[in-house]
Amino acid sequence: MAGRTRAREFFALPAGRLAKRITMGLWLLALAVALPVGLNIGSVQTDRTTDRLPADAQSTQVAELADRIPGGDGDQVLVVYHRDGGLTGSDRAAAEDHRTTLGVRMPLASSADGATAMFAAGQPNPGDDEQATAEFVDRVRGAVAGHPDGVSVQVTGPSAIGADIDAVFEGLDVTLMLVTTAVVALLLIVTYRSPFLWLVPLLAVGAAAVLSMAVIYAVARATGITVSTQSFAITIVLVFGAGTDYAMLLVARYREELRRNADVHQAMRTALRGVGPAILASASTVTLGLLCLLAARMNDISGLGLCGALGIACTLVTMLTLFPALLTAAGRRVFWPRIPRFGTTAPAGANRWRRLGGRALAAPARTAAVSTAVLGALAFGVLDLRGDLGQTDQFTSPPESVTGYATLGAAFPEQSGRPMTIATRTGDADRIAALARAVPGVARVETDRSGAGWTLLEASPAAAPDTPAETGTVAALRAAVGADALVGGDAAEKLDSRDATARDNALVLPLVLAVVLLVLVLLLRALVASLVVVATVVLCFAAALGIGALAFDGLFGFAGTEPNLPALSFVFGVALGVDYSIFLVARIRDDAARFGTAEATRRALRSTGPVIASAGVVLAATFAVLMALPFVPMVEVGFVVAAGVLLQTLVVQPLLVAPLLARLGERAWWPAVREPARAPRQPETMGA
Repeated sequence: MAGRTRAREFFALPAGRLAKRITMGLWLLALAVALPVGLNIGSVQTDRTTDRLPADAQSTQVAELADRIPGGDGDQVLVVYHRDGGLTGSDRAAAEDHRTTLGVRMPLASSADGATAMFAAGQPNPGDDEQATAEFVDRVRGAVAGHPDGVSVQVTGPSAIGADIDAVFEGLDVTLMLVTTAVVALLLIVTYRSPFLWLVPLLAVGAAAVLSMAVIYAVARATGITVSTQSFAITIVLVFGAGTDYAMLLVARYREELRRNADVHQAMRTALRGVGPAILASASTVTLGLLCLLAARMNDISGLGLCGALGIACTLVTMLTLFPALLTAAGRRVFWPRIPRFGTTAPAGANRWRRLGGRALAAPARTAAVSTAVLGALAFGVLDLRGDLGQTDQFTSPPESVTGYATLGAAFPEQSGRPMTIATRTGDADRIAALARAVPGVARVETDRSGAGWTLLEASPAAAPDTPAETGTVAALRAAVGADALVGGDAAEKLDSRDATARDNALVLPLVLAVVLLVLVLLLRALVASLVVVATVVLCFAAALGIGALAFDGLFGFAGTEPNLPALSFVFGVALGVDYSIFLVARIRDDAARFGTAEATRRALRSTGPVIASAGVVLAATFAVLMALPFVPMVEVGFVVAAGVLLQTLVVQPLLVAPLLARLGERAWWPAVREPARAPRQPETMGA
């Protein structure tokens, strides 16, 4: 008991009269260093597919070999001309002028109906410079901008699609930060109904974001982890959402303590002793869950795990040091116009949760059964989850490169396949080429270039891009050439990504469950209650993914889902769901010895319900910000996680976890031995 008391005193350190000034001073120095460092985060971000894939994947090895071999067209785009009813002489003359301007040797190819023509323009040896690829695509688009009215000229191909994806992410960090800040600010103003209070948590969360950017940049530079734009965007959203959650929990407890203590410093010390351990426990659970992603083979997923864990760690430090110091320095005035006066009682605001708790716990078994049935029915929506999202389906609004690909495929179906690259030792090149030509589905095989003892062959599949036939051709080609050659290219990258993601799902998901369950058992010291929490968050995840599957098809009209969506939504759904369960179940556990589990559950639901619900709405709204981005994978992750958080806080906690614990009674705390319930203590406080 003495050890726990000393540990709780540690959380109260930033609340002292002198300590708050020292804390704010140290944070000013830290932010002065962190801000210029964090602004360099873009220099360590990469969105190349080969950076996302494992180093031993065939497509990754082929890409590395291609970078070392001089010559050939590294970046290639296709310029497509189309006019309904047939191209005119002026149209073809403009196309010939464009070929001359770009120095293209390939003659203009025409479709059978004469309505479409195309040529390929290449840039030799671009290396792995994404900026060079984007500049090349822009240069081609600028060169073909002048053309007769009525003819459409579209620049497409894998390089153009890649450049358009990069354009989606350009400036995304700043945009996402501003939009997330605005959303959080609005929700805090609505929640607190104060013109000043919302600024304090927002300043603290902003400081946490700056610190996170600096730490992630430093770790990425030191370790070489893959930091994709998607990973960083999700991390920033997580920092804002989690930081705001922790702030709301502390503010709720601090507001109550201000009515019991004349001194704001003593009120903050008491509040930190009360909620500090719960915030630490919940942040630790999320951090450990995210660190499980380090076991993933996909580099961007393992990078997200480390980035997210670093972001949560920075957020935890910020919200337990800088935030209480700022809030204490602001004094009671920051709550105006609803200032909590010393000696007053809190206004009645839990009547709705008191009624909800009464109805839900009047027949806990029935409530839990109905909730389980509803969530289970929603989970069946997973059966409608579509297959892998194709490269051309990743945009919410198709850009020119995507529409041009569709035009090309309709006019030249025999040339619409994406070329595959075969890397073989130069001495085996002829034999490997013959084996490749014999593979069903391979339209032609040509020598691309040679160097450093290797030869690259270009194999064109007959299948259209992002189809099962294309994937089957890659697999058949790899089987035909065996260990004597490597097969890469866009289609091969998709296959490697799918295989690595399937392995990650099979490994990471059980690992996350095991780690979270272990943390819960150590925290709650109760196996049964821990199993209840884990089972409910898994059911909630399945329901959220089911809702997402139905929405992606019927509401958004998406053509598929990202292969890593289940893993990402599972990790966030479980980690964040357990996060909220900790606040509720830890409070029930603390009061169960005095009131019995059933009564403790009613009191905990009444006291923590409003705070958990408000925090869940804020976190869901921050993840929903991802849905405003014009990139389908981001929309899917944002939707599923937001739906999961809302289900967890508004349905699972009050209508499933609480009734189950009330129904189990003292058995929920097995194998711990609980003392008989003693007389109720008064007054009841809010917090975790």
